[in-house]
Amino acid sequence: MDGRTGSAVRTDWSEHRLLGVAGGLLAASTLLAVVTRSIPLPMQSLPTTFAVAAATATLLGIWRLAPAAGKRHPAVSVLFFAVFIGLAALLVWCHPLYGFFVWTGYLFTVYTLPGWWRLLGAASVAFVTAASQSGGFATLRTGGGAALFGFLFLCNAGISIAMTRMESVKELTAIRRNEIIDALAEANAKLETALRENAGLHAQLLAQAREAGVLDERQRMAGEIHDVLAQGLTGIVTQLEAAEAHPGERDRHLAAAKRLARESLTEARRSVRALRPHHLDDAGLPDALGEVVESWSGLHGVRADLITTGPARRLLPEIETTLLRTAQEALANVARHANADRVGLTLCYMEDMVTLDVRDDGDGFDPDEPRELTESGGFGLGGIRERLVRIAGSLEVESEPGGGTALSVCVPAIGLGGAG
Repeated sequence: MDGRTGSAVRTDWSEHRLLGVAGGLLAASTLLAVVTRSIPLPMQSLPTTFAVAAATATLLGIWRLAPAAGKRHPAVSVLFFAVFIGLAALLVWCHPLYGFFVWTGYLFTVYTLPGWWRLLGAASVAFVTAASQSGGFATLRTGGGAALFGFLFLCNAGISIAMTRMESVKELTAIRRNEIIDALAEANAKLETALRENAGLHAQLLAQAREAGVLDERQRMAGEIHDVLAQGLTGIVTQLEAAEAHPGERDRHLAAAKRLARESLTEARRSVRALRPHHLDDAGLPDALGEVVESWSGLHGVRADLITTGPARRLLPEIETTLLRTAQEALANVARHANADRVGLTLCYMEDMVTLDVRDDGDGFDPDEPRELTESGGFGLGGIRERLVRIAGSLEVESEPGGGTALSVCVPAIGLGGAG
C-alpha cells in the first residue's frame, strides 16, 4: 500500500495536531522528571535530560515545518520516525516517566509511516514503552528486570501490532471504497455527458427532420397539384369546351365538369388539412386521437377503442403530428383492407419514449410480401415508416393472413422545451 495515498484519507488526525499533542506530553514529562528528582529511579542529570528533551522538541518543530505525509516521500517519514524513536529511547534512559511521551509513537506509527513499516514502528515503540514501564533501561542489568521487560515488551508489541494491523486493513478498505466511489462518480459524469450529447443529437436530428419534412411537404404538394388539381382543372376545361362544341350533350358534359370540380375541391381540402392536423390545434394528442377514433368508428361502423397510459404531456409538434398521421393511416388501412370488427389503439407515455399500438382482428396479411402502392392502397406502411424516420422513430408490424394486424410505433418523448 502506498503511504502517500493512505495519508490522504486520514482526516480525523492531522500531523500538526499530533505534533501538538506530542509537544505537550514532552513538556509534561519533562516537568515530571524535574519534580520527581527525590524518587529513587534510574535517571540522568538534569542538563543531560534537558539537552535530550530540547533535541526532541527541535525534531518535532522540524517535522511540523516539513510537508504533510501525503506530500513527502515515504523514506522521509521513515527517517523522521527513526530519529524520533532514538530520541524517545534516550529520554526513557534519562527518566522512565518519559514513557508518557513515548506513547505518542503509536499515533505517529499509524498516521505517518507507510505500509508495512507500521508494524516495525509499532514494535519499536513497544520496546521503548516496555523499558519505561519496567523502570528504565538500567533494570535490564538484573535477571528480574530483564524478565519483566521481556513480558511487558511482548504484551505491548502484541497489542500494538494487532491494533496497527487492524487500522491498516481498515484504512486500505477505506481507500478502496473511496476509489470505487471516485470511479462511480466518474462513470456518472460520463453518463451525464453522454445523455447531454444524446439530447443534443436528438435536437439536431429533429431540426434536420424539420427541414427535410418541409422539403418533402413541398414536393408532395407539388405532386398533388400537378397530378390531381391541375389534371382536374384540365378535365373541367375540357368538359366545358365539349359542352360548347356539342350542344346536344351539353348536360352530360356539365355534369361531368361538376363532378370533376367537386373531386378537385375535396382533394384540395385534403391537401390543406395534411399540412397540420386540425385536431391538434386546440387539443392534446390523446384528445385528438380520441376525436379521430370516434369519428372513424362512426363513419365505418367498426368498434374502435383508445387507451392512454402514463402521464400525458405535450410533445414537439412534429412528433404529435406524426403519431396522429400514423393513427389516421393505420385506421384508413383497416377500413380499406382488414374487414375488421374491432380495432384497439394504445397510446403509452414513458420517461424517454412514447409508443402507439394499433391492433385489429381483421383479415391480416403477410408483412414480408411486397405490396403494390395503388390508388386504393393509400399512404401505406412505407409512408408511415418515412414519417417516423424523420423524427428518429421506428415501426414494427406483426400480422398473418386471418390473424389480424398489430402496428407498434415508438418515438422519442421530446417535449416542447426539449426535455424528454
